[in-house]
Amino acid sequence: MKKIFAFVAINLGVFGFSQAWTGAGDQKAQGGLNVWGLGTGIAASYDYGINSLISVGGGANVYFNEKDDNPFIFGRVGFHLQEALALPPEFDIYPGVNVGVAGGNFGLGVYLGARYFFTENWGAFVEAGNNGSFGVSYSF
Repeated sequence: MKKIFAFVAINLGVFGFSQAWTGAGDQKAQGGLNVWGLGTGIAASYDYGINSLISVGGGANVYFNEKDDNPFIFGRVGFHLQEALALPPEFDIYPGVNVGVAGGNFGLGVYLGARYFFTENWGAFVEAGNNGSFGVSYSF
């Protein structure tokens, strides 16, 4: 019984300090895989918290198609609903918009994202919309 209690206490200590969204000054980097949109490929993005609701950032998705590789380089705005929905501190839901250049053309992406942090710095994310991705998140 003592071993079970110690195991639970250690895990609560490690997982208890994770924060999916802290508002102004919050910084998150994400990397993962694209699963639909212009094709499959890799995704990377960065978000910086302006206030408790809004983040701005940028990113790039590189799509690997049979004909050619189509990069999408973009700026992004996210609207974090963690406080408004009274979510646990480890979890955040955020709709957003990506605007940039996709393969030499204007690109626009809208998404609904979610992040869950397992530790203080590491978590997982998924974003679904007219393009989508999933992978790991890092909190600075």
